[in-house]
Amino acid sequence: MTWSILAHDPATGAFAVAVTTCNLAVGAAVPHLRHGVGAVATQSMTNRALGPMILDAMARGVPPVLAIQGVLAMDEGREIRQVHAIDSHGRTAAWTGLRCVEYCGHKLGQGWSVAGNMLANEAVVADTVAAYVTRSELPLPERMISALDAGEAAGGDRRGRQSAALRLLTSEDFDDIDLRVDDHQEPLVELRRVLGVWRAMREPRLAEQPRRANFPGITDLDVIEGRFRASGLPVRPR
Repeated sequence: MTWSILAHDPATGAFAVAVTTCNLAVGAAVPHLRHGVGAVATQSMTNRALGPMILDAMARGVPPVLAIQGVLAMDEGREIRQVHAIDSHGRTAAWTGLRCVEYCGHKLGQGWSVAGNMLANEAVVADTVAAYVTRSELPLPERMISALDAGEAAGGDRRGRQSAALRLLTSEDFDDIDLRVDDHQEPLVELRRVLGVWRAMREPRLAEQPRRANFPGITDLDVIEGRFRASGLPVRPR
């Protein structure tokens, strides 16, 4: 019903998940990320509890393959689940249950993982991988959306299109990017548009927001007020 890509950038410490499906609000169910630990995607007949449990195991140093195996051992529905994970070493692992809807499958590499189910054909996963591997010149968010675009061009979800999401975190316990297209005729097109808005409106001020390296962030009301006035929206009377 879904396909997704996970990635880790060792240079920045970023973990990212991009996903699309023909179902409502995929960003609320599939992606799970944790600073310094890794990322997990939980899909097919989704059991969202698997994501935090796998991250907990990886936080204790358990490799992704053993983390997935250990958590799924407690899930009687494991054969209808699809899960993949990546850790801070770029190690990946995946599980596609025997009763997931065809086409279903996954491909793994150092620093990335792709998995999908109820897809039009095997090429959806293969072309997603190929696009990700060959588009290394792109920034990570655009690279991941381009990879999903390639999977969509190969046939995508065999039911059609409805939602997409992109999440990325680096140095914080909260996301740098958390973008969701919950219900749209062209969710990947819309996701790319919203990422462009994020690039213009949010990215330039990330460094001055409250973060580990600058806990209070920008607090000078004169600076803040000046920005609002420059845009025609004064927030304090003169």
